[in-house]
Amino acid sequence: METLRYGSTGTEVMLLQLALGRSGSPAGNIDGVFGTRTLNALRRFQSRNGLTPDGIAGPATWEALMPYLVGYTRITVKPGDTFFRLGRRFGVTASDIAAANPTVDPTNIQVGSELVIPLGFPLVPTDIPYTSKLVELILTGLSVRYPFTVTHTMGESVLGRPISLMGAGRGERQLFVNAAHHANEWITTPLVLKFLEDYLSAYVNGGTILGRNAADLFDAVTLYVAPLVNPDGVDLVNGAIDLESPAYENAVRIAGNYPSIPFPSGWKANIEGTDLNLNYPAKWEEARRIKFEQGFVSPAPRDYVGTAPLSAKESLAVYSHTLEHDFIMSISYHTQGKVIFWKFEDIEPPEGKRIGEAMADASGYRLTDVPYESSFAGYKDWFILNYGRPAYTVEAGVGVNPLPLSQFDTIYRDNSALIATFMIEASKL
Repeated sequence: METLRYGSTGTEVMLLQLALGRSGSPAGNIDGVFGTRTLNALRRFQSRNGLTPDGIAGPATWEALMPYLVGYTRITVKPGDTFFRLGRRFGVTASDIAAANPTVDPTNIQVGSELVIPLGFPLVPTDIPYTSKLVELILTGLSVRYPFTVTHTMGESVLGRPISLMGAGRGERQLFVNAAHHANEWITTPLVLKFLEDYLSAYVNGGTILGRNAADLFDAVTLYVAPLVNPDGVDLVNGAIDLESPAYENAVRIAGNYPSIPFPSGWKANIEGTDLNLNYPAKWEEARRIKFEQGFVSPAPRDYVGTAPLSAKESLAVYSHTLEHDFIMSISYHTQGKVIFWKFEDIEPPEGKRIGEAMADASGYRLTDVPYESSFAGYKDWFILNYGRPAYTVEAGVGVNPLPLSQFDTIYRDNSALIATFMIEASKL
């Protein structure tokens, strides 16, 4: 983290405000502006933690704040400590602590040993814009809170940001959910991350998902989630790219060729101007013909199909990693429209319509066909064409992208039921 002082602005300040709020030193609105309230909150935090209250977020201050970004801390066991007592102290359950310390016998905790302690707040924030850095912090925290999960890096973006995948479950039926192929549809990233966190918490604490015992689902299926397919594009849309960098300057140049598309809010593509969900080998040539006729003949904020199928690093990473798994179904999250697309041309995968109808019933979304002009070269299209198995594109929410976070609770309510139904139906296959 960079050193921050009064007057700084940007995404690092937003992380600072998030951590301060979770620590009990609220910094006012999480707006990315290092103003007087943030300064005073930072000084209070520093005083409480034995740091010089200079109002500068330097290395020592960031180190003290980090537990509030990754959602856990480490303690040394003292006489009288038990999982139950520590849980009451930190606002979590004994089961949460046991899950984070799988090699420790809860009935025989050794004084002087070290324990990982989850902190008593949801790790996935739902009220701030997302960036690749925030996603890295969340995945780090989830992997420590729930060490029985697995995290892979499928590949890297153009700017070297990781494209990560987290898996949970021990079932042979493997499922894949991905989000944020499109930069200004980044609200799908907290959507899938919150579902994953809620599912893991339910599993650890004996809870249910849509009325189904989470432990039963955990045994029946393995859920893989790729929360941020397009990290560079999301960082561009949400202001997390250096405005003096060559990448940003190139994006400005690309946007200048398409002045009718607002910048950066209208940006869907990767940082090089390729629309990732038009870059898969599923009649890519037809997608190219359609988009060229619409005027997208060069790198663009959206709808440019690239120079060839899988010419973009990000789509190639998702494609290659899919080939390494045996996913029986997939969901690709986009916004907006409250619809579920389920076919590729006339290919109707076995059980695809029935499962799609179940997800539609659970969410209130409409199961429908893709408009012809959008029917080719998407991940869902390639998955169905290559495997003949059910795959869905879900267009969450309604309105103009990027959708406002004020919609998040409604989007999550609808789609947590949808993903749970997806998992439940898969467990029956």
